[in-house]
Parts: sequence; structure tokens; C-alpha cells
Amino acid sequence: MSNRLLKSGLIVSCMTFLSRILGLVRDVVVANLMGAGAAADVFFFANKIPNFLRRLFAEGAFAQAFIPVLTEVSSEGDKDAMKQFVAKVSGTLGVIVTVVTFFGVIGSPVVTALFGAGWFMEYLNDEPQGAKFELASLMLKITFPYLMFISLAGLTGAILNTLNQFAVSAFTPVLLNVAIISCAIFMADTFDEPGFALAWGVFIGGIVQFAFQLPFLYRAGLLVKPQWGWSDPKVTKVRKLMIPALFGVSVGQINLLFDTFIASFLVTGSISWLYYSDRLLEFPLGLFGIAIATVILPTLSRNHVTNDAKGFSANIDWALRIVCLLGIPAAAGLMILAEPMLIVLFKRGEFTALDATLASYSLIAYATGLLSFMLIKVLAPGFFSRQDTKTPVKYGIWCMASNMLFNLIFAIPFGYLGLAIATSLSATMNAGLLYSKLHRLGVYQVSSGTLRFLAKVMLSSLIMATGLLYYRPAITSWLAWSPGTQMAQLAIMISGAGAVFLVSAVALGIRPRQLLSKAIQVN
Repeated sequence: MSNRLLKSGLIVSCMTFLSRILGLVRDVVVANLMGAGAAADVFFFANKIPNFLRRLFAEGAFAQAFIPVLTEVSSEGDKDAMKQFVAKVSGTLGVIVTVVTFFGVIGSPVVTALFGAGWFMEYLNDEPQGAKFELASLMLKITFPYLMFISLAGLTGAILNTLNQFAVSAFTPVLLNVAIISCAIFMADTFDEPGFALAWGVFIGGIVQFAFQLPFLYRAGLLVKPQWGWSDPKVTKVRKLMIPALFGVSVGQINLLFDTFIASFLVTGSISWLYYSDRLLEFPLGLFGIAIATVILPTLSRNHVTNDAKGFSANIDWALRIVCLLGIPAAAGLMILAEPMLIVLFKRGEFTALDATLASYSLIAYATGLLSFMLIKVLAPGFFSRQDTKTPVKYGIWCMASNMLFNLIFAIPFGYLGLAIATSLSATMNAGLLYSKLHRLGVYQVSSGTLRFLAKVMLSSLIMATGLLYYRPAITSWLAWSPGTQMAQLAIMISGAGAVFLVSAVALGIRPRQLLSKAIQVN
């Protein structure tokens, strides 16, 4: 089982890697175009709202509720019943997201006032920053329809993932990045405010992502005519599972949205500094954490349907080993190379050296919670696959409340940096609560072998971090070098760190068979 999971995980990781690379290219283009000023703050705000709802309707709560039920229907072996289920789910979801999108476009000023209260207050008082509110309201009308298209793309992707066709949905985000980059290059000069070109890129990207997956769904024999099915028993089951999951699976996104709300009261650039640092954090999180979570949910759902408790526990144990093997050294590397990476990637055009320094502080704070973010991606499916969405939502409420408290504690003295610290702390609390509950239920307990494995990973990461700290050039050197020299030096540092980690891990006894075995021994 672990061999098949690892193969699927590698496929998703490769597709995600391509997407993240293009995502970095996109962010470089955006940084060069708008830097970290008021225009950048507005675009990131207008892009964050539909992306937050996308996590709820598409990648997050919907997928977590839909895949276990689809797996259950699929296990019955009735293809017509599966088609009927897909038709009713797609019709119901389609109507809901269309209505939400309509009201979102019409009511964009209200949405902007709600989540950008600081800008709205400036607008009411006729102060200079009030222009951000007007610009964001208009830009949100363009980006909000992305929700409708990406939600339907998320549905098709969830169906294909259940059929073990992971590559298609994993590749789809590449198309969004291509659309945004293309619009930035070819349309920016046609607008007084270049952010509108990026907004249209988001709109076009949503359409392309949805259209790209339809031929694969057709080939799988599941491209069916949508039907309204609100009262259908299976749809009702998805709906009931999704309602609490809407909150539980998206706690991190709600926290980030709340950060945006507070950041709208802070100095100009706060939203942008948090955005750029979050983008670098999303690289390893998407490449490793989300990739593993994508392949583990359908597998755990099958384990649950077939009452394979041993396989269920072994697969979570396998996933935990993988994310720790990749996440711990990645977090250490991000913290140590935060400022050099931001300088190399974004310091050009409107993005200054000061912006890189300020964004590096929040990146370091986010990186302290990277492993926790990854563990949530692995542990939450342990509940969703068992069709238990109430437990994660309960813990989600606690963690969101804690995040708000942490924001008040840390944002006052540390500003935007305090928001990043609060997010990482609440994520760590969330991961701890999820594991504790799985342990108490007797569903999963970290094996002694995995604990020894994690100790070796942590020691290897410490050796790697020590080497990075010793050989890392001073920031003044990075700023003095040409872009080519900067990139070459960063590549050397990253590849060298990776080599040191691998050598250290092998020397400490970590072997591929510990990840490739057919069944991880829980001892």
C-alpha cells in the first residue's frame, strides 16, 4: 500500500512542483509590477477573498465531505448509481456557487467593507487610504467569479482523485499561473492600474482550469448532465458532512482572512509582506503536505469502508513520516534563508530590499508552524475519511478563537509579524488536538519506530541548519551581487543543505525501505 501511495504522492508532488515554480514566476512578475505598495495590497486582497471561498467550496470542505461518500458509492460497483450521484452533486454545487458568485459580484463593496474594514473607515472619513476601498471593490467584481469556475474544477478533480487519477487535478493550478502571467505581460499596459490585468488573469484562469478537466471526466465516463439534488439521500449526506467541514478544514484560511482584516488597519505594505512570505511557505506546504493529503484521503476512505483498521493506522503513520522527513528540514531552511530567498526572487522593480527584509520576518514566523500546517493536512483526513466532520470543527472553533487572542497579544507590539506568529501558534494547537483525539479513539498512535525515525530527522535537520548558518553569506553580500550571482549562490546553498541533510540522515540510519515497505509496522 505504501508503495502505491508513494507513487501517487510523487505524481502529485511533481505536478505541484511545476505549479509552484510557475507560481513563483507569477509572484516575481507581480512584485516587479507592483512591489509591496498600496496597489499590491489591493490586488492581494481582491484575490484572497475568492481563494478563501475556493478552499471551502472546492479544495477544502467539499472535497473532504464528497470523496468519502463517493468512495462509498463506488465500492457498491453500480456505475449508473455513481453517475446519478455525480449528476446531482454537480447540479446542486453548481447552483449554490453560482448564487454565491452573483451576490458576491453585486455586493463587492459590502464584502470589501467587511474584510477590509480599515480601508472602509478611511473611505468614510475621506482620507487618502480610502482609495484602496474603491479600487478593491471594483477589482473584486472581476476576481469573484473565479469561485464558480474553480469550485466546479474542484468537483471534477475530486472525482478523478477518487479514481486514482491524481495528475490531472494536480496539474490544473499550472493553468491559473500561466493565465495570470500572460495577462500581466500582455495586458498591464492597457490599464491605468496594472492590478486589473492580474484580476482578469484570475478570471480567465478559473475558466481554463475547469475546461481542462472536462475531457478527462468524459473519458472516465462521468461527464453527466447536472441535476438539482438537494434532497437526495447521498447529496444530503455530503451536505451534512460539509456544513461542519466548511469551518473545520478551513481554520487556517479563516485565520489568514482575519489577519487580512487586522492588517488593513496596519501600515501600507503589511498585507503584501504577509502575502510574499506566505507564498514561499506555500511552496513546501503544497509540494509535500497537500500532495500527501490529496492521495491519503481516498485511501483512508477505502480503509474505513472495508473495516481495515490496521491499514488505516499504517497509512496515517506512513503519511506522518513523509511530511516530517520533508517538512522539518524545509522549515529549517526557510527560517535560515528567508531573506536571501526573498531578495533573489522578488527584489526588482517596485519591490525593495526593505520589503524583502520585512517580509523575511513574517516568513520566519510562518516557517515555525510549517510542520504543524502539514500535520493538519495528514491528520484531518483521519476524521473526514471516517465521515466525522464534527471533531475537526470543534477543534477549529477553539483554534480560531485562540488565533484571535494570539493576534491581540502579538499584533499590538509586533504589527504584521504578530499576525504570522499567531497563525503558526494556532496551527500547532490544531495539529496537537487532532492527534490527541485520534490517539484517544484508538484509531492512530505514533509507533515507536516512527518516533525513532523523527528523532533522526530532527538531528539531521539540526546538522543541516548548523551548516547553513555557518556558510550563509552576509545580507550585504547578497545585495551587492548581480542577480545571476545571487541565484547561483542560493542554488548552491539549497543543494548543499539538501546534500548535508541526506548524508546525515543516511549516517543516522534512515533507509528508503522505511518509506517503501508494503506495510508500515506499527510497533
